[in-house]
This record gives sequence, structure tokens and C-alpha cells, in this order.
Amino acid sequence: MNPATDIPPAPEHAGRPAEVPRRGAARPRVARPRVGRSGWIAFILLTAPTLIGLGVFKYVAIGWSFLLSLSDARGTISLGNWVGLDNYRTLLADQAFRDSLLQILLFTAFIVPVTFAVSFGLALLVHRVRRGRALFRTTFLIPAAVSYVAASLLWKMCLFNGLPTGIANMIGGWFGAEPAAWIQSTSPPLYWIVLVTLRLWLQVGFYMVLFLAGLQAIPKELYEAAALDGAAGRRLLTGITLPMLRNTAVAVLLLLFIAAFQAFDEFYNLFNSGLSGTGAAPVQTPLVHLYNTAMGSQNYGLGSAGAFLLTALIVGVTLLQGRLTGFGRSGE
Repeated sequence: MNPATDIPPAPEHAGRPAEVPRRGAARPRVARPRVGRSGWIAFILLTAPTLIGLGVFKYVAIGWSFLLSLSDARGTISLGNWVGLDNYRTLLADQAFRDSLLQILLFTAFIVPVTFAVSFGLALLVHRVRRGRALFRTTFLIPAAVSYVAASLLWKMCLFNGLPTGIANMIGGWFGAEPAAWIQSTSPPLYWIVLVTLRLWLQVGFYMVLFLAGLQAIPKELYEAAALDGAAGRRLLTGITLPMLRNTAVAVLLLLFIAAFQAFDEFYNLFNSGLSGTGAAPVQTPLVHLYNTAMGSQNYGLGSAGAFLLTALIVGVTLLQGRLTGFGRSGE
């Protein structure tokens, strides 16, 4: 046998590069596992209670409340005589309701920027801490877990109870100040100090954590590159920190506005008995007014109409704020 002549011929495809699939070529479809009848039955059994409860206790309740707002429902949640939009007209003509809207607007205009600034400032300070950051974060966040009712009673009975033994009056006494009736005082309106300090204590920690999460998400390389260019202090804050926190800041503002318009617990629990037996609270939010209308006067039609008016106001302000700040736009 001649080795030179007995070498088998090379196959035709030898030496050719492997074919690369062309771009855009159809890829083989991967069969998805099909859910059998038993799987669908399990899915329905697991989700049905939640969906039924959500539909009955939320969406059906909202629809029924809207029907109540169009009827003269008094003393019962059954539909009364059809009155159309009369409840809405009556409520808008009610001076007490309009005053409550003005008061909540003033409260919002003050508490939102103050809470925003304090939360952001605390986040910057805690972010600079190298050791014990988790301890500070937890300490500031604990008040967010306290209910508004419990905190209101604590402020009313211990801190600002108006007695010489109250904590606020004791601290003031160290500096020679006379005991003050904080909640009952209308001239000057010291009750605003009670309301503002209560809400700050409850909310600052939560929004501080949101800002802190945004600060920790900023790449350190940006600060290092800016430091090489000679930037420091205020230039870093205005050139890197604030622009990178824009979406976080806008989200915090939206949450603060919504929470301010929904204020109820502290106003109701601090002033539910009026001032010194007068029977009238010095400041009343729309929710407190509507609660007294629906639950006190048993006028469920008027109360339901007010709930929808307040919801429309909150949605309108939120959409306007989102449009002005550009929240949710792509590419930001």
C-alpha cells in the first residue's frame, strides 16, 4: 500500500469557516411550558380571595360612594333621593369647607418645604458619617413606625399639655419663660408649633432615608473626577449631588404634598374637643370637616361629595407638580 496514494481526500467543507448566523435571521423558537388545568385552578384559588376583597371593599365602595354623593343620603348608606350635583354645589358654597381648604393650603405651603429641607440636610449629614451610619439611620427612622394617633396623644398629654409640668413648659422655665397653653392658645397661635413639630418628628426620618438611598446611588467616580478638576464643597453639591438627586427630590415632594393634603389624625386628636369648651377647633383640615359632616351630622351624601372634591384637588395638584418638575420624563 502506497501511503502517498492511499490518503483519503479531504471533505469539501474542510478549511471553510463555520457559518455565522446572519443578523436578523429567525431564531429557533423555544417552546414555553404550558400551564395545565391544575395550575390554573391553583392560580385562581390563590388570587381569588385577594381580588374579590379588593373589588368589593375598594372599587365597589368607591362606586357606591360616588352614587351617595349624587343623592340625599342621611343617616344611612342607602341611596336617598336623587339630587345630582347639588351636594357638590352646597359644599363649595360652605364657608367652613372653604376655610378648611385655605388652612390646609397654608399648612402645606409651610410644612412641605420645611420637611424637605430638614430631611435633605439630615441625609447629607448622615451620608458623611463613616462609622455608625446604620445606627443614625435607624434612630431617625423609628418615629416613622409610630402611629399618628399615639404621637398626637403624646404631644397633647406630655409635651404640650399646657401645665407647668409639661415638658415644653419645663424647658421654657429653664430660660425664664412663663408656662403657655400651647394647644389652647390662639393669640399667638402656638398650636401651629405643636402641629409642625409633631409632623416633622413623624416624617423627617422616612424622607431622610429616601434621600440617603439616592445619595448612596451616586457613583463615587463623579466626585473623584470633579475633585481632580478642583471642585469642592458647594460646587460638588450644585454640580453633582443636586442634579443626580432630581428624581428622588421630585418624588419626595409629591409624597409630601399628598401627605399634607391628607392630614387628619393629628388635627382631629389634638383639637377634637375644641378650645376651652368653645366646641370649635382653631384649625380644621378638609378631612376633619368631612368626617364631622358624614359621621357627626350623618350626612353621607355631602360627605361623599367632599371626598371626591378633595381627591380631585389632590390629583390635580399632583399632576401639575409632576408636569412642572418633569417627573417621569424619559431620558432624565
